[in-house]
Amino acid sequence: MMNLKAPFITFEGGEGSGKSTQAEILYRRLLEGDINVVSYREPGGTKGAEHIRELLLNGEVERWTPTTEALLMSAARADLVQRRILPQLEGGTWVVCDRFIDSTIAYQGYGHGVGYKHIEMLNQFTVGALEPDLTFIFQMDPELGLARTALRGNKQDRYERLNQGFHQRVATGYEEILKRYPTRCVAINALLDIDMISEVIFKEVSRRFGLDWLK
Repeated sequence: MMNLKAPFITFEGGEGSGKSTQAEILYRRLLEGDINVVSYREPGGTKGAEHIRELLLNGEVERWTPTTEALLMSAARADLVQRRILPQLEGGTWVVCDRFIDSTIAYQGYGHGVGYKHIEMLNQFTVGALEPDLTFIFQMDPELGLARTALRGNKQDRYERLNQGFHQRVATGYEEILKRYPTRCVAINALLDIDMISEVIFKEVSRRFGLDWLK
């Protein structure tokens, strides 16, 4: 891990797990506490990465091969890391990110079957020694998560239209990540009340990064 000046916190989970909502809640709460913090999403966060996001989320389900998809994800991440994340962390600004390297492990590595080792090598090439200081992984039955996304009423993206088998493999991938990185990763029961989840997250952030003074 790099010796950086500020914490790097990521949120992970399957479709409809509520991780994006909680990433935004934590970001807003840190801002209200006068913490110098920025928030990003993956893929995205830069002009180039947002263009890649459109390519990945739209179109037919079989638009990309698994390997191509992993490379596109990594290209977007490389741009975000070099142009945004590293400069912010090195300058002392906290970074909250909705998805990061673990998403590629779970979605492309396990979901699409590219394999953990191949994605791990790709991640290392993309981000070098950078890894999150803390990762929250939201756990929920994939079928329930997809039902949640359907209730939003928005057009489903490519990933939301993939079959149940894919999403179950993604969930398995996240379970393996929790086992491999028990210190960095914290499991979150996505079925809990929104306010309860946000308190669990904030308490963990406070404990790890000395924010006991911030209520």
